[in-house]
Amino acid sequence: MSKYLMQNVDSITNLLHLSFQTRDLKTIKKLHAHLLRTGLLFISLTIHTKIISAYATFLRKTNLQAPTKFLSCIKTTNPLPFNLILSEFCRNGYPYLALKTMSFMHFNAIHLDTYALCSSLSASSSIKAVEFGLQVHAYVEKSGWLSSVFVGSALIDIYAKTSFISSASIMFNVMPLKNTVCANALLSGLADAKLWIEGIKLGRKMHQIKIEYDHFSLSAILRSCAGLSAIELGKQVHAKLIRTVFYVKDDFFLQSSLIEMYGKCGSVEKSLKVFHLNGFENERAEKRDVVLWTSLLGVYGRNGHHKEVIKLYKEMLMEGIKPDEVVLVTVISACSHTGQVKLGLEYFYSMVHKFGLAPCSELYGCVVDMLCRAGELEKAWRLIKEIDHKRNEILNVSSWGALLSACDSSGNIELGVLAAERALKLDPQNVGIYILLSNLYAKFGMWDEIRKVRELMKERGLRKDIGCSWIETTS
Repeated sequence: MSKYLMQNVDSITNLLHLSFQTRDLKTIKKLHAHLLRTGLLFISLTIHTKIISAYATFLRKTNLQAPTKFLSCIKTTNPLPFNLILSEFCRNGYPYLALKTMSFMHFNAIHLDTYALCSSLSASSSIKAVEFGLQVHAYVEKSGWLSSVFVGSALIDIYAKTSFISSASIMFNVMPLKNTVCANALLSGLADAKLWIEGIKLGRKMHQIKIEYDHFSLSAILRSCAGLSAIELGKQVHAKLIRTVFYVKDDFFLQSSLIEMYGKCGSVEKSLKVFHLNGFENERAEKRDVVLWTSLLGVYGRNGHHKEVIKLYKEMLMEGIKPDEVVLVTVISACSHTGQVKLGLEYFYSMVHKFGLAPCSELYGCVVDMLCRAGELEKAWRLIKEIDHKRNEILNVSSWGALLSACDSSGNIELGVLAAERALKLDPQNVGIYILLSNLYAKFGMWDEIRKVRELMKERGLRKDIGCSWIETTS
């Protein structure tokens, strides 16, 4: 290709990229016509793939017919242009189009390399399309790509993210080569599935089979320690990361995992030390991330230090950190427990007017709970009706459950039954609602109604969960 043509290709590629970013379909069509007239479209595969990717982004994400027409224009069995298109679709949030591209490649006998397999598994993982992942796994077994650590890691990732933990574990065990990436994928899946003991075992196994730990590994192991309230083991992980991870103060998520671990083990003081980076070299005071504030506020809230939560929130605002919905749920919950209804409502309205946030269902439930705890049933009922009328889709079981709980405490049978009906309409399998309704009926001696509730629970196969406690012992 001549120097002139190469310059033309570069200019066109840049223009396509700009049109792609600005979603300017008119410019893309004009450029496409120019490429057809000059014949440049058929000289460069890079331009060909870019124009296909650009057009595809204007389709509906579930329109799977049009991409086939685009892909048929590429008259080659070279996997490179298709891999580029796969990459574009995955990177820009078009997983269905990525999977269609992979199917097209397979149907037309275009070689599927590790890049295509990993990209398609990543797309499957993002939309939890485990059936497609199983088909790719079967192809991998037949074609011999199982020896690739990259493909193996992608398979573990999709199984872990779709809750097929046993399949992810088997995949990890049969892989001839293992690295930190595949171990991290399995560790994350085990933590998400609350299989904390298995997560701890895998963390120990990594050391035995000479797999290096990185900050993702240590963060996942800390989550397992937090789930088990295993503070002694958590301290060992803390010591390990001090020795192996440099610049811990720059890794907010690892610090957040440490704060959560100590907090769930009841050691609020150690959580605060990690928050202030005690024990690390800290040459100057730095602005802390909202992730760290969220973790610390959650720790204080879960451990019953509600006044400190409000105090810390004020410090956070003074530091110039914008709160998110999770922070405000914790803070309004603290206002609820300390009886500061006026302050809680002030924070609630500030999220819309001051911070431009849309209240989530958890936050509405928290506000309703706060009003109910303060005996403001009428205000809570008016708020629920307002929410239900304006944005029915956001009102969830927690709001109705909070109202039912307050009705149980105050003895408001009519409003309580209505709240129970609405809650069970949203979640018929919620055992807590049945128990609260049964308790409400018991206060008024409505034994026939209690019998009906119990029969309904039995009919639906529901049982009250048995409580349990964790305690760590040392020999």
